[in-house]
Amino acid sequence: MAVKKIKKDIFEVGAPHYDRELFDELIPLPDGTTYNAYLIRTDGETILLDTVDPVKTERLMKNLDALDVENIDYLISHHAEQDHSGSIPAVLDKYPEAKVLTNKKCKGMLIDHLEIPEDKFQVVEDGEEMTIGDKTFKFMDMPWVHWPETMVTYLEEDKILFSCDFFGSHLAVSNLFVKDKKKAYLSAKRYYAEIMMPFRTPIKGHLERIDDMEIDIIATSHGPIYDEPEFILDAYKEWVSDTAKPEVVVPYVSMHGSTDKMVEHFVDHLTEQDFKVMPFNLTTTDLGELAMALVDASTVVIGTPTVLAGPHPKAVNAAYLANALRPKMKFASIIGSYGWGGRMPQTIKDLLKSFNGEFIEPVIARGHPSEDDFKSLEELADKIIKMNDGSEGVEG
Repeated sequence: MAVKKIKKDIFEVGAPHYDRELFDELIPLPDGTTYNAYLIRTDGETILLDTVDPVKTERLMKNLDALDVENIDYLISHHAEQDHSGSIPAVLDKYPEAKVLTNKKCKGMLIDHLEIPEDKFQVVEDGEEMTIGDKTFKFMDMPWVHWPETMVTYLEEDKILFSCDFFGSHLAVSNLFVKDKKKAYLSAKRYYAEIMMPFRTPIKGHLERIDDMEIDIIATSHGPIYDEPEFILDAYKEWVSDTAKPEVVVPYVSMHGSTDKMVEHFVDHLTEQDFKVMPFNLTTTDLGELAMALVDASTVVIGTPTVLAGPHPKAVNAAYLANALRPKMKFASIIGSYGWGGRMPQTIKDLLKSFNGEFIEPVIARGHPSEDDFKSLEELADKIIKMNDGSEGVEG
């Protein structure tokens, strides 16, 4: 079995899921994922931190058997989502003496989702410390990372932060600790973009809360764990900052070529000015890659033709995504075409209701773009460059 030793009497006992392709039937997983669970032994008592997705319950049980686990005294549950909690009922069936340690909100959600009996729980408060054997566990609520009930656990003697989804990555690799930092960075950024970015503001506060803690290891619930925690801490501080980079993201779709010609001209003009631009053809784009680009960019320009008086459905999806993820973008605009009328630009604006930056006048062509339309696209590009001021960052 794939039990991995982190330190003396501390083990990772979860399961990789190398061939999982979608998370929540929504998020593409190009590198699979892992469901990390941890076992700690201390002075005759045994503590399990989280479980695994129900499809990997058997793997968790075999890992516990490989360590000759005869009893579990406490099962710490950081998060009620089933990829972490789904095997709790099976664990409680095998180890009925175990108490589930979690906060009040998570307790309620676990009862609702998994029908765990109320007498199985022991509620812990935010900031509470609990000594089990010779180990001290500190529980800290971290709401909206990424559900309202999420918490983390700090093991004081070993300076390990069991961070649940915080700092995680959907990356299934055989090594326990991060080895390939470039790969780990990109996977963690994708994870942040798709899952954490809507909660950028509360995450800032949580980062400040742990800033003064001595942390030697960050043990996440997904992906390899960090034995050089500054690596991921610094990345998160950059991602959640209010400073956007002078970059333009252009998600677009074209039906008969007009919008495609406009996007190409617009992108070429920005490129000629040595301004970073990232076009994404929505008919083929991995939405995770688009989400990653939105983490840093100051500007989003959506390109779409008009379909039945409104934007193309794929452009609607892109606008919805940008609105839901709440990136730190400062400027937005629209380019596209129409045949006989419609409210396409206004519909896109309405979809971006969480955007509180500045909308720049769109460039909309009637049919095939004219020379005047191409000139307007150049003026739009020049205006974006000027508004970004060519600086290294755009403050919001």
